[in-house]
Amino acid sequence: MEKAKPTKLALFASGNGTNVQRICEYFRGNERIRPAVLFCDRPRAFVLERARQLGLPTVPIDKAKLSDPEFMLKALHAHEATHIVLAGFLTKIPGFLVQAYSGHIYNVHPALLPKFGGKGMYGMHVHEAVVAAREKESGITIHLVDEHYDQGKILFQASCPVAPEDTASDLAEKIHRLEQEHFPLVLERFIGATPFEQNTQTL
Repeated sequence: MEKAKPTKLALFASGNGTNVQRICEYFRGNERIRPAVLFCDRPRAFVLERARQLGLPTVPIDKAKLSDPEFMLKALHAHEATHIVLAGFLTKIPGFLVQAYSGHIYNVHPALLPKFGGKGMYGMHVHEAVVAAREKESGITIHLVDEHYDQGKILFQASCPVAPEDTASDLAEKIHRLEQEHFPLVLERFIGATPFEQNTQTL
């Protein structure tokens, strides 16, 4: 019996890359799900160094390349990517990628959607808004990506308390711990249930 081909993840990141590292370490040795390539839109992002240390191939991109269907789809196909994982990626995914990988693009948002989502709501901007609103809790939302900012189907949420004395930086640390704990596990759970073959005709 022929061995099933592994699911291969294209990781997209713009910054430090702790989620990329955590995902790669979690799936190390996994024959079913494998991180295959990193797409990075910031030439000085530390995630590129993490990828080098992890032995993860990288594809540097800018807005022009991200917007180019021929370049992006060719690069994804070259690495046999079946799913896209946004692990701290700060640029909106273009519609052609959403269509080509419909139901196969995952994002982690640092708040409890639908609160504190939408354009401009990323990173510390989210935590500053949560603290300013005097919310009593925040958390993470792992969701599918569609054509609209932070409006894709919600797959999982985890919450944490926001203390009255918490700063945005304090909250960021709590959210980071939730991401590190849950993101790889949720990816493993849902990616295994969404084989890519059903969408290959759109590529």
